[in-house]
Amino acid sequence: MDPTQPFDANTQLLSKVLDLRAQKAQVISANIANAETPGFAPSRFDFEQDLAHALDGKKGVQLARSHADHITLGPANFNEVSGKVVMVADQTGIGDRNGVNVDQEMLDLSENELMYETAAQLLQKKLSLLKHVISGGQ
Repeated sequence: MDPTQPFDANTQLLSKVLDLRAQKAQVISANIANAETPGFAPSRFDFEQDLAHALDGKKGVQLARSHADHITLGPANFNEVSGKVVMVADQTGIGDRNGVNVDQEMLDLSENELMYETAAQLLQKKLSLLKHVISGGQ
């Protein structure tokens, strides 16, 4: 283990997932808060597909860039995943043109909270194990 990097890749990945899940919770909360705002277009925070591609990137075909300024096809590793906010157009056809479905937003928030809690518990277990090792198994 590199002493300048006390945390392994899994610990760093869990930390990144917690950050991304927190950003997603903020976007969902903003949608819920604006459920009664006329003309409000809800947003989605997408990062799962980019994260999956970054984690599976070593298995597929790797494309090389001939110049550093060329556009990449996706994040090379999970540390580069930042997610993106996508606006969703109103599909309801209701007069106020507010596209927020509170039931769906609450479902998305609950799912995101469960995934956040799972990542937090896994990170806590890894840190507890590190603490156990540092204390000499006591």
